[in-house]
Amino acid sequence: MADNGTVEVFLATAVDAAKKAGEIIRQGFYQTKHVEHKGQVDLVTETDKACEDLVFNHLKQHYPYHKFIGEETTAACGTSVLTDEPTWLVDPLDGTTNFVHGFPLVCVSIGLTIGKVPIVGVVYNPIMNEIFTGVLGKGAFLNGTPIRVSSQTELVKSLLATEVGTKRDKLTVDATTNRINTLLFKVRSLRMSGSCALNLCGIACGRLDLFYELGYGGPWDVAAGVLIVKEAGGLVYDPFGKEFDITAPQVAASNPFLKDAFVEALQ
Repeated sequence: MADNGTVEVFLATAVDAAKKAGEIIRQGFYQTKHVEHKGQVDLVTETDKACEDLVFNHLKQHYPYHKFIGEETTAACGTSVLTDEPTWLVDPLDGTTNFVHGFPLVCVSIGLTIGKVPIVGVVYNPIMNEIFTGVLGKGAFLNGTPIRVSSQTELVKSLLATEVGTKRDKLTVDATTNRINTLLFKVRSLRMSGSCALNLCGIACGRLDLFYELGYGGPWDVAAGVLIVKEAGGLVYDPFGKEFDITAPQVAASNPFLKDAFVEALQ
């Protein structure tokens, strides 16, 4: 394993970084926000930037030879290519719109990939005081307690989560709403939490049965959550039935019982 560490040490370092960033999020959550626009409805705040700097600085102190890809540095400096090298993928504040509106579903997401495979994941919501963790081959946990995906076997009794994304052109919006309209006849109900990472963790702990999202920001949105779902006994796959590709901005997740019916419903 690269750079003086076992996976347990990597996890401990990531948890420390997440908790430090969480303190910045918690403080900022109750203060006036200074908001900038990355797009028509895609927002960024001082807190996003401060958290990314803090997390990267913390990780670089421990693992100076690892690679680092974050949402805000990518937005500022252009796309970073995910390689087989040990790489930390960080979304410093997933759910920025929630954060701006004082809606408590926000988190910091930290994932470590080696060979493009996530091996450590941490998702921390400091407002709800929930920290989801996972290590490849060692299970998934919420605040230290093991978690498992739901055992639901029927689509019609399943709770579905998705997001509408940040694109507002008519073609994208029509495709998004048409897909949701179709799915509403096939599932129990629909939720949009505003956080891809927390949706994945919702699958992992059984709060949600089904999740898909098309067109999220990048691999930092899913690196931690994908591992946590898998370690909780869930499946992660491309919404259209192909193998999941961490570099392609589309993801679906569920328990193993629902996958085939869900993929069929998504077509």
